[in-house]
Amino acid sequence: MLSRPRRLLGTAASAFVAVLVGVPGVVLFRATEATPAVPLAGVEQWMTDALRPPDPATATVEQVAAFFAALPPPDATALTTRHPRVAGNLDGVPTALRYAANRAQRPDWADRTFLALDTRGDGRAAEVIGDLATAERVAVLVPGVDDTLAGFDSGHGGVLRRAPSWQARRLHTEMLRVEPGAKVAVIAWLGYDPPEGVRRDAFREDRAAAGAIALERFVDGLVLDRPGLAVTVIGHSYGSIVAGLAASRLSPQVTDIVAIGSPGMGVDDREDLGSPATVWAGSAPNDWTRRVPGLRLFGIGHATLPFDPGFGALPLPCEDVDGHDGYFLPGTSSLLAMARIGLGDDAR
Repeated sequence: MLSRPRRLLGTAASAFVAVLVGVPGVVLFRATEATPAVPLAGVEQWMTDALRPPDPATATVEQVAAFFAALPPPDATALTTRHPRVAGNLDGVPTALRYAANRAQRPDWADRTFLALDTRGDGRAAEVIGDLATAERVAVLVPGVDDTLAGFDSGHGGVLRRAPSWQARRLHTEMLRVEPGAKVAVIAWLGYDPPEGVRRDAFREDRAAAGAIALERFVDGLVLDRPGLAVTVIGHSYGSIVAGLAASRLSPQVTDIVAIGSPGMGVDDREDLGSPATVWAGSAPNDWTRRVPGLRLFGIGHATLPFDPGFGALPLPCEDVDGHDGYFLPGTSSLLAMARIGLGDDAR
């Protein structure tokens, strides 16, 4: 079934479906469901520890935080030292302990601060730029297709402007340029497994559904016991689908959701996101995602393109952006607008 279609199936849509039918491994009638979460590395040893820590698969962020709060500080440090791969990636573990655990995993990144780091497979990472402890506003960047730990600093295909860490640093720098001394942090959040290439899984939402669950939990950890912290979620490309699917369950402390270079957010209009957050959307004039049909057919596709005025998002300026990967380049209207949004200002 079409998801409350706003347009009739035309030439572009028919071509889109035709391409999908010819893509190996695509099953048109399979329902979208979240890909099962991969257990944290070292969880078996964690579960047999004498301190009896909570099960990462079932414990809430609040339960994890309460467990650590009840531990004497030496015990908490020792537990983290014994099990860095779990403690470094478990939402609810105190920030300082997560930083220490992830430094132990990558000594070559000892001068950096990571709230998540998993080197298995395509990898996971969540790097904090700025001082999270004093930040009053935090922006979380959710990257898209082809992003892996191997390209976290260099960008997939060796294109630096695609690198999540580079993008986060550009946004943080821009926020401080706009408001010197602002208490802000930016997080490059590669906390899920994006699809490989614009094919197969990229047309479905399984990976995004799993990412949405992880993003919800991650944000819950950020705002835990910090009622004054305001969070902006920025989804680029497939990352905007993650943000869209998570929107209704994200903490109300998420004040803004931004979709850039988006092939859709999994819903037909802004109201269907089910979030009180202000929603922004922008697309470069020559971004290839503009050619993606704004529909969903038999679980394939991501519904209305969010920059479409009919979607109902506020417009993010992108007139001077070049291509699908230019949104974080210094001097662009998109980078300035995202910085202003992250600072709590109106970007129009």
